[in-house]
Amino acid sequence: MSDTSCSNPNGLERVLITGGGGYVGSALVPRLLQEGYRVKVVDLFWYGREVLESVRSHPNLSLVELDIRNAEGLGKELEGQDAVLHLACISNDPSFDLAPQLGTSINRDAFTPLLDAAVAADVRRFVYASSSSIYGVQERPDVREDANPLPLTDYSRFKLDCEHMLLDHAGARAMERVILRPATVCGYAPRLRLDVVVNILTAHAIANRRIKIFGGGQLRPNIHIDDMVDTYLALLEAPGDKIDGEAFNAGYQNLPVDEIAELVRRVVDDPAIEIERVPSDDDRSYHINSQKIRDVLGFEAKRTVEDAVKSLVDAFEAGQVPDPMDATRYYNIRRMQELAVT
Repeated sequence: MSDTSCSNPNGLERVLITGGGGYVGSALVPRLLQEGYRVKVVDLFWYGREVLESVRSHPNLSLVELDIRNAEGLGKELEGQDAVLHLACISNDPSFDLAPQLGTSINRDAFTPLLDAAVAADVRRFVYASSSSIYGVQERPDVREDANPLPLTDYSRFKLDCEHMLLDHAGARAMERVILRPATVCGYAPRLRLDVVVNILTAHAIANRRIKIFGGGQLRPNIHIDDMVDTYLALLEAPGDKIDGEAFNAGYQNLPVDEIAELVRRVVDDPAIEIERVPSDDDRSYHINSQKIRDVLGFEAKRTVEDAVKSLVDAFEAGQVPDPMDATRYYNIRRMQELAVT
């Protein structure tokens, strides 16, 4: 456990993370503590507090079980915070489709009250986790931040709506506001997700010696979870005048799904693993360019999809992923169904 004092060049020491008990949060929170930040996690902890077990006794960590739709409660927790990393949402299209009213209330309706509360608390910097899925299907080979968004689902439409709310909110202009549009995150983290493409293909290769892919030609942008963590740190450390009002893509490799499957088979190192290809009418194909964040902040992702698969293989071999096919904690939809969340 580190007692390092925070060296944030902007004086942003106290950080509130909504959804900090999720996949990205379970890797991000320990890193922020290591860097000397004082971290407050606001989450309903659907996947258990044990996802932060390694740091639960850290003196600079506060865990608050709170629904972000509770504006009054959230306002109290925001008092004294320097920055907000807003990660909380019903993640991805299938989870949203399972409970559209829940997704609407959390992903869109709770956003303006959150902004109001952040403004009232004099929060200095607000980082919003949007999604590269707002671009939809694009003809151009490198989708940059100035591309015309073509969201295909309510999940991605609401992500875009919140981007507009953040930039249009009159009171929020007193804050430094930045939008992050991540690629699909991959690799091992304590709150592991096995319902995202790289991770689930790896899990099936290891557990079943068989990979099924639907279609295969669709491009998927990917980013290693450790690079995702580094991205948030970079946005906390960046000069305000470089990030305020800006949107940044965050990705590394754009790979077709069938190429990811072949890569997984190679890294798992079992040529007997069968790859079954099933026709699909899912035409979502996302591919993003992350040059802007490199040019503006000097930040560049450096870990590959292969690195992510290796981290998963190591975790499986170390017994860190028990019951990968059946345990609900690895799958958003199954966990939501189990908890009957509303």
